[in-house]
Amino acid sequence: MQYRQLGRTGIQVSPYCLGTMMFGKIANADHDECVGMIHKALDFGINFIDTADAYSQGESEEIVGKALKGRRDDVVLATKASLPMGDDPNRRGGSRRWLTRAVEDSLRRLQTDHIDLYQIHRLAPDTDIEETLSVLTDLMREGKVRAIGASTVPASAIVEAQWVAERRGLARFRTEQPPYSILNRSIEREVLPSCQRYGMGAMAWSPLAKGMLTGKYRKGGEQPDSLRAKYFPKAMSDEASLDAVEQLIPLAENAGLSLTHMALAFVVTHPAITSALIGPRTPKQLDDLLAGAEVQLSDEILDRIDEIVPPGVDVAPLEGAAYVPPAIAQTSLRRRNPQERAAIVRGEQGES
Repeated sequence: MQYRQLGRTGIQVSPYCLGTMMFGKIANADHDECVGMIHKALDFGINFIDTADAYSQGESEEIVGKALKGRRDDVVLATKASLPMGDDPNRRGGSRRWLTRAVEDSLRRLQTDHIDLYQIHRLAPDTDIEETLSVLTDLMREGKVRAIGASTVPASAIVEAQWVAERRGLARFRTEQPPYSILNRSIEREVLPSCQRYGMGAMAWSPLAKGMLTGKYRKGGEQPDSLRAKYFPKAMSDEASLDAVEQLIPLAENAGLSLTHMALAFVVTHPAITSALIGPRTPKQLDDLLAGAEVQLSDEILDRIDEIVPPGVDVAPLEGAAYVPPAIAQTSLRRRNPQERAAIVRGEQGES
């Protein structure tokens, strides 16, 4: 296993990071089987594990904690917080009130006294980034967290967070976890260059485009009975994505590769990407993913991929998982309220 530097943290990690979103009631509730998969990945040479408190509402972290007994010091352990953990509106987000509680909950479930990489799952638009960075800085000073990062952050927010950290003397985000695959390449435009500019590591989630790049989803064929098709019906039947897959499959076959292995190799080829997150649900899926760990793509294959899906272009819809700016997501930020509109009609204020 050839390990890579995680940004400028000095931490060395494997080019595959074991993602554990599928571990727990959402997909695989067999704890013993999941623990066995984690052990197999570690024995293979993977030393990087990523989870989150929101994955099966903490169950994924509990499984990881069980698996790491006696092996914790050999693993770079990453988890995330900020997504809702219940109906209480204060059990989510990036506030000091919540994150100081969330980190303790994660440490307990993971059965450890520190987290190597603590990430904000999604930035909270109603919380100052200074507030979030301030509490994360304190958690680092307390020794509960070694490094901090974020996930699915636009380039503008990456720059703002770096600027605030420098201006206020706070710890800065050392990593970003963006969606990236052959079918989702928009981060090549600004996000990845921003990561490189600030020396941040990048861990790509959904390198198989939610499973579209496994070759199981074909144009004109019946959709398999899968969790992906259940949760992302539009993405898994998207015509543009299926058209691209039909061109990518023969490219992989001619190179003697499976589409899965070609897709993963494509992601880790980018110089800004530290690791690709693999998220198996079953031991068989894990075996297949690990089998492609040493695949390297030639320039000819990469050039052909660029022809099928141009650099910087998103073909596949992320369907609910993409970052949507508050100015787009919140109707109130795009429309004046009725009183303001009435005042404009009466000429009581300008059209600013």
